[in-house]
Amino acid sequence: MKRYKEVTALAGTYIIMLLVIFILPFFSVPGYSIIKNTTSQLGAQFAPNAWIMNVTFVSLGVSSIIAGWRFLDGFMFHRIFLLLFGISLVLTAFFNHAPLDPDIQYNLTEDGWHSYFAYSAGLSFTIFAISTGFILEDRIDRGLALGTGIIATILSILMSEVDQLTGIWQRLIFIICFGWMIYSFAMAEKRIQANF
Repeated sequence: MKRYKEVTALAGTYIIMLLVIFILPFFSVPGYSIIKNTTSQLGAQFAPNAWIMNVTFVSLGVSSIIAGWRFLDGFMFHRIFLLLFGISLVLTAFFNHAPLDPDIQYNLTEDGWHSYFAYSAGLSFTIFAISTGFILEDRIDRGLALGTGIIATILSILMSEVDQLTGIWQRLIFIICFGWMIYSFAMAEKRIQANF
């Protein structure tokens, strides 16, 4: 029963994330666009209310690790990539993106570390999702895991190739990837409880 509470905590964090990524833009820097700008820019250096997005990043990273850890008992490879994903996401909150306004002086090193950890989070999540497809028994669940990893990769490519819609692509990544994690961990929990 305790594990189910952990998945519920991740689901609660997911709901908060949805509210933050769609409401906070109205209380961020002038000119911020949900369509063009990323969630990282909501938590950028000198952005108003940046702490809200950064606390959300930390909450998502920590709750993902906690919700998935026991589910992955016996799967060290998967645990390592879940841990890398969660820690990388947490670190994007401590090393902030460059400000949206290019005229503001900012810490270039901090922005560089943010980019590194954002890339690390994306790569480790993709490896985690695709590799999870190989340990799931249900055919639909396997397909969802593999599909999530592939979609995350395609949307990441679109962020650089069709950059006028970067904000949309990134929000889709967050919605799909965390939604898949909640579904997968909840389904695993139901199966575990059914066996007792």
